[in-house]
This record gives sequence, C-alpha cells and structure tokens, in this order.
Amino acid sequence: MTKFSASPIHACRSGKYWLATLTAALWLACSLPALAADELKIEPININEASAELLAELPGIGPSKADAIIAEREANGPYADLEDLTRVKGIGQNTVARLADEIRFSNAN
Repeated sequence: MTKFSASPIHACRSGKYWLATLTAALWLACSLPALAADELKIEPININEASAELLAELPGIGPSKADAIIAEREANGPYADLEDLTRVKGIGQNTVARLADEIRFSNAN
C-alpha cells in the first residue's frame, strides 16, 4: 500500500496546486455576479391589467397608490403612456421616471 506523504492542504501550501486554486477562485468571484444579474431581470408589468398586489410592489407605489391606479383606470380608461399615470393623485414626474423601465402599456384603447 502506497502512502501519500502530503495532504491536499500541504500540497497547496507547498505550491503544487496554488495556480489552479487561485484560477478557480478568481473565476468564481468574477462570474457569480454576472450570473446572478442575468437571473434577476424582471419583465415590465402591464399597468392596464396588473392587480393591486402587483402594482404595490413597484418602486414608489404602495397599497394605497396601487388602489388609486386601479380606480383611475376603471373610471377613465386604460393608461396609454407614462404621462397618463400623473392622472393619479400622488403620482408625479419623479414617480413616473422611476417607473419607466418597470411598466408597459398594452391594451390601451
């Protein structure tokens, strides 16, 4: 029976595998953020069909503004563009700007 004299830790400390270990660690450190970013892409929601629960998750929109968005939509018709959201009390240009990439406007008549 052959006995190995060096443990993997000892071999790494002695320099045999340090380059491979360093390369693997650097590859993981560099690729994990990129992989995570790909998985976090969120599709914009349709403002004319979304529920209050979904609308409340948008930046700057909570439960009360979500209810107001739906009430305005039901009373005056679908939203055609971002500017239409300013019809809702409490939603101004700053909120509209934050929502630009978060929402879409299909089924607007």
